[in-house]
Amino acid sequence: MSRSESGGGALALIAVALAASLGLVVTYLALGGAGYEPSPVQDPCAPREWRAPDGVEESAEQFTLSALDGAACELRVSRETLAVALASEDARLEFASEYGIDDPQLEAAVHAGLARAIDDAEQADALSPLVAGALREIATRLPVDEAIGLIEDARDLFSAGLPILG
Repeated sequence: MSRSESGGGALALIAVALAASLGLVVTYLALGGAGYEPSPVQDPCAPREWRAPDGVEESAEQFTLSALDGAACELRVSRETLAVALASEDARLEFASEYGIDDPQLEAAVHAGLARAIDDAEQADALSPLVAGALREIATRLPVDEAIGLIEDARDLFSAGLPILG
């Protein structure tokens, strides 16, 4: 094989690679890639619509998100920031230090979040008024670790077999 033949093969490979790259760019642009922006973080203080719950999983998910929104609103942070902070004791301590939040403030915020979630669940007919009232009484007395546990384990609450629905 002569040197010019091998050079021609290399040029052909480069041309194919360029055509493939151009095809990827055109496809990316055609599918809206140029207008891509990350989803904005929603304001946790803004009310969110509760869909009519369709089973335990959906009720628990909405309860958890509502509780996180309520607590995050009290602390003036995003729901996502708070969720990460509540994942472990170390994360909670780091969060408290970074945002200047002490344990009583965190506890008050978590209790406010639970109250919001209970209210939202009752309004969506995911909790009966009787169960919602009992949960409000319990939630206001829970130590912060147990209150956080209730938020994390909401699925257990909705699958406990209680007469939850109104």
